[in-house]
Amino acid sequence: MNAAVTTLPSAPAHPPQAAPDIRERFAAARAAGKRAKDAAESLGLSEGAAVAAHAGEHGHPFKAVPLQGSWLELLQSLEACGPLMALTRNEGTVHEKTGVYTHVSATGPVGIALGEDIDLRLFFAQWHAGFAVTELANDPAKPPSRSLQFYNAQGRAVHKIFTRDATDLAAFDAVVSRFVQPSAGYVFGPEPAPAAVLPDADIDAQGLREAWAAMQDTHEFFGLTKKFGVERQQSFRLVEGQFAWRAAPQAVARLLDEAAVDGLPIMVFVGSGGCIQIHTGPVRNIQPLDTPRAQWINVLDEGFNLHLRTDMIASVWVVEKPTADGVVTSVEAFDHAGELMAMFFGARKPGKPELQGWRDLVARLPGVQELAHAA
Repeated sequence: MNAAVTTLPSAPAHPPQAAPDIRERFAAARAAGKRAKDAAESLGLSEGAAVAAHAGEHGHPFKAVPLQGSWLELLQSLEACGPLMALTRNEGTVHEKTGVYTHVSATGPVGIALGEDIDLRLFFAQWHAGFAVTELANDPAKPPSRSLQFYNAQGRAVHKIFTRDATDLAAFDAVVSRFVQPSAGYVFGPEPAPAAVLPDADIDAQGLREAWAAMQDTHEFFGLTKKFGVERQQSFRLVEGQFAWRAAPQAVARLLDEAAVDGLPIMVFVGSGGCIQIHTGPVRNIQPLDTPRAQWINVLDEGFNLHLRTDMIASVWVVEKPTADGVVTSVEAFDHAGELMAMFFGARKPGKPELQGWRDLVARLPGVQELAHAA
């Protein structure tokens, strides 16, 4: 089965590409060292469309078998596989966490995984397509990469799951066999136009500030933005100096460095639109990496890796939200398109106030002291 593919709206116009041609060109791009996403985009395709073109019988090293949900039941079945690596990313950030998929449940289209290491918020309405992917290593002595990959209707990855050395491969194969659907025929469409943002003058800023002050739980924030029709960073601007302060772009790297030095447990949230993946605990091995094309800050810990493009950071905000347990403080980084790259919190449990050490760290971040003092 060869699923239909479409070009990205930002790519130059291409004639329709046949699956054999896609596989040939994709293999060349991968051999040249491109990540799968970048290899697909170099062909003018979404990653999901490129993956779909690898279904069926062929001789290339990258093979995809279409899957069909229920996605909730698929994730619940993964517990038998033992340790797996969960990967959730957006344009500028990759979050990788190794653990066991346990305590996976859902209410309607919204799911949650509450394992000791795999901590996810799942928005299944965005899960359009799934594939079991096998890719041979360049070194024939190494085992192939094996994964489950899920994409939204535009072919953007919402979540990926990779086998590890300790994974029970027989159980993994059983999951694939249970959910395989070669005739799924996934088709991907163009990216929708971004939602229009109302002018600041059209927002009830006073009502927003009053509702913000009355929050009892951080989860109320999403409903608050809906009620007032306000975009996330716009809401920060409208409460700036009272509940939100700007920080310098280098605040993210400083935050990770100081958390590592202090041994301070933190929470790191990264979202794809269809999944939010969370790490809770210390970070230890913080490594910057500059290449000719990108600048990164990396967390390279056993069981948790974070890769964040510092050159893509356009703005950083320190945000305070009142709760029944006291103020909860986040540090939020956004890219030049206004997309949320990552959120950072001090590690905490419901019913407990946030750590004073976290508040002290945030107050030391570049730019925050000056702005808070000026406010």
